[in-house]
Amino acid sequence: MPRKPRFFVPDIPNHVIQRGINKSAVFFEDEDYQHYKHVLHEAAMSSGVLIHAYVLMTNHIHLLATADTDRGISLMMQKVGRFYVPYINHKYGQSGTLWDGRFKSSLVDSDHYVLACMRYIEMNPVRAGMVKSPQEYKWSSYLYNALNMQDRLISPPASYLGLALRKKKRCEVYSSLFSEHLDEKVLKDIRNCAQTGTPLGGSQFIEQIEKKLGKKVGYNKRGRPASLNHS
Repeated sequence: MPRKPRFFVPDIPNHVIQRGINKSAVFFEDEDYQHYKHVLHEAAMSSGVLIHAYVLMTNHIHLLATADTDRGISLMMQKVGRFYVPYINHKYGQSGTLWDGRFKSSLVDSDHYVLACMRYIEMNPVRAGMVKSPQEYKWSSYLYNALNMQDRLISPPASYLGLALRKKKRCEVYSSLFSEHLDEKVLKDIRNCAQTGTPLGGSQFIEQIEKKLGKKVGYNKRGRPASLNHS
């Protein structure tokens, strides 16, 4: 079966998902999450990648990240694997791969979907029934984006910076977006695009990506998305 395509364009956000092999855990205690964050930070810095949002779940990770080259995301994930997998294998006396094949990714339309994708990522622990609110989960970017806590991993995207001039007010506006659930169609689109590698956006965004890549990338569903900032 052929691999699903992955598309990378400089300066356009990518939703990245990587899962543990056979849905197995990839984090076992706090030290593992902390080490992964350190490795991810180093890998992102050396690969020209900015991390906008993340969540580290027990058996998988989600990132929203933008690279300054078309190879940046792949280089970052390769570096993470090169340092994190041996760490886990050595620490827990195991061997072999940790991840379930290649990471999945989809380009994200900054104008319509970035804030929705950030919310989708940071709400993962709530949807999984691990916590009642995202602020209760300490291994996600919600603590920075909504609660103004320090996190050297995060470089806010333009969509987030545009919420308000001052950081404290941006946090207030951003946290208020979580008072309502994401639309079910939006949830489905984010999931489908990440699974298939299809860019997440409307027709104009798809056409923009195809022009830059010089190839067809496919559609999840045609049509211009509704405004998502307050959905």
